[in-house]
Amino acid sequence: MPSTTQPPLADPVPIPPPKPFVSRLRHPSSRKTIYDRNLSRTQTTPTSLPAFAYLFNTLITHHHSQSGSVSEIETRLNRAGYPIGIKLLDLLLYRQQTATQRPAQRPTRILELLQFVHTTLWRALFNRTADALEQSTSKKNEYMIVDNEPVVNTYISIPREMSQLNCAAFIAGVIEGLCDAAGFAMEGVTAHWAHEQAVKAEEGAVVNEEMWPGKTIFLLRFGEGSVQRDDAIKAGGGG
Repeated sequence: MPSTTQPPLADPVPIPPPKPFVSRLRHPSSRKTIYDRNLSRTQTTPTSLPAFAYLFNTLITHHHSQSGSVSEIETRLNRAGYPIGIKLLDLLLYRQQTATQRPAQRPTRILELLQFVHTTLWRALFNRTADALEQSTSKKNEYMIVDNEPVVNTYISIPREMSQLNCAAFIAGVIEGLCDAAGFAMEGVTAHWAHEQAVKAEEGAVVNEEMWPGKTIFLLRFGEGSVQRDDAIKAGGGG
């Protein structure tokens, strides 16, 4: 009968200990990063516009290379801004509470939320309020926030064949994320060009002037549940 004796196993190769973790995060001379800042301290110096434009252009270039149409680029930009809006709601409410020394109240009505976006959010992002806030005359669940000169479109050169592209879709995503985080279900938030022309008479001729060529309208479409809840609060004496 043949032998079934197995040869002795070789000694296992010892696994080297893992190398200690070394952070690749670059620190300034003070050895402090953005994570060391006080959340209640608002920004005291403006961000460099050329630096922001360079980073934002890089974001657009990346999504452009991954997309096959204008609508897909805008969808990708919207998704990139969405998680920022979710985080901004808690940050802005926390700063309000710290500044007033009173508990911050989340918006419970659609109008309160729109005013929060029009004023508080815009000031935090652009150091000013939005230029207008309007309600649609045809649909009850649609509202419009107007910005005459969105900073995200600064230094953006759009080819003629992509003239419908509005890179402010990124800000539309921020707005949608904030609204969803506040408990207002949205059908969507989109950014649209508003090519308005000022018409004046000059020596019997009609001359067209584009006062705000980059004017953008952010269209907010609230879900049916949000509208019904708003009506119920109003009917119950909530304002």
